Amino acid sequence: MYELTQLLDNWPFLLNPSRRKKAANTPSKATEFRTEIERDYDRILFSAPVRRMADKTQVFPLDRNDSVRNRLTHSHEVSNLARSFGTTIAHNLKIGHSVESSLRDIPSLLAAVGLVHDLGNPPFGHQGESAIQRWFERNKERILGGGRESLSENQFKDFSHFEGNAQTFRLVTRLQLLNDDYGLDLTYATLAAMMKYPVGSSRVNKLHISSKKHGFFASEENIAINVLTNVGLDIGKRHPLAYVMEACDDIAYAVLDIEDAVKKGLASFSDLMAFLGHRAKDDIIVHRVIKNSTEKNSEYLKHELSPAELNDISMQRFRVYAIGEMMNSCIQAFKNNLSEFTEGTQPKALLELSTSHNLREALGEFSKRYAFQHKTVLEIELIGYNTIQQLMDIFWQAIEATNPETGHSTPEHPYDKYIYTRISENYRRAYNKPPEELQDFPLRYRQCLLLTDMISGMTDSYAINLLKELQSYKATT
Repeated sequence: MYELTQLLDNWPFLLNPSRRKKAANTPSKATEFRTEIERDYDRILFSAPVRRMADKTQVFPLDRNDSVRNRLTHSHEVSNLARSFGTTIAHNLKIGHSVESSLRDIPSLLAAVGLVHDLGNPPFGHQGESAIQRWFERNKERILGGGRESLSENQFKDFSHFEGNAQTFRLVTRLQLLNDDYGLDLTYATLAAMMKYPVGSSRVNKLHISSKKHGFFASEENIAINVLTNVGLDIGKRHPLAYVMEACDDIAYAVLDIEDAVKKGLASFSDLMAFLGHRAKDDIIVHRVIKNSTEKNSEYLKHELSPAELNDISMQRFRVYAIGEMMNSCIQAFKNNLSEFTEGTQPKALLELSTSHNLREALGEFSKRYAFQHKTVLEIELIGYNTIQQLMDIFWQAIEATNPETGHSTPEHPYDKYIYTRISENYRRAYNKPPEELQDFPLRYRQCLLLTDMISGMTDSYAINLLKELQSYKATT
């Protein structure tokens, strides 16, 4: 009992509702009945980057089927699962009950981080991240250059190992609003819980779930330290609700990516049942999901449904059973490992510790075999990859020709000057007039930030159309 009480006492820090911007810490008007953490969700929801996710890839790039998920629908689904998880642990497990508003704040915080978790992802999904990483590796000698303005090797890792998670943190803490350097100015609790990887690129350690990638760039390291300190954590220690958000994200794409693959005709419900039965036939949870799903499928066979309709409705029932099993097992795993989760030291993912781990692994293998390696998917991914590589070549030429420290705030060549004006005015402002803590960073580092800010903010179709436009102008110069 002593240990449980001691753990619960950490939650006033973990649910810290204060904000970085001092003006935001003034008392709310009497008409404001939302908690500060509830307001975070609303700030995220109405931000422009959320709307742009409607044209960003989840698994199937540039898909014309409106029923197939994009990054926005995926984020809403993760947010929904996370809110449900939060409601359960706050009400049933009494997590955080030492905080008066915990019954409202925990579900709201998880809904917020579920919605925001992919906000900084570039176009074309993970292929977009790979394209950015490989562009920097391909241009390493040119980027590092030499001399006073050269990047250090550790600073270069921010870009050669570019991470959508780190871009998300940069977006919401620095870039989103035009009038200051606080971004969306979310609460410390929300900022900490959205950090899946509370380390910089020089401290990546793939043996620990919290540091297998980096969650912030060197440019935002001071902000990350400030956020973690204000929730009672240190660099490398993950907020307990970040484990929950990660599990809900994994559950969503493990199940729902397969539903999309079936909807696109890349696999069938029968393919999935046969694969699961062969791959994990001795696992009790897998067996239960198969049993419940096939029984429903047998019921639907009695109706006059087309093969597509039968696949569709059977996959909907499978989705319910699979998500239910994984959510319940993760809630139990969270309870069983509460101490390590609360302290931020658990080295494994929540889903990995759960009894539904085998189901998750089997679903991942099915997706890889039937969806991710399909010719149609690989063809579009290649288009996205090449689009980003070529756009980065074009924009870097323009960015490299500027130096705001010597008064060269725009390139001289007409083509490069036009390219430079296509970069978001907000991003150019952050480059030309960096905050005080970035003024000592090499110019090259800030130029790399400007490039990745621009590329990451694009949607799939915008990137493709922009490249066509810029290439047409290039041909006439």
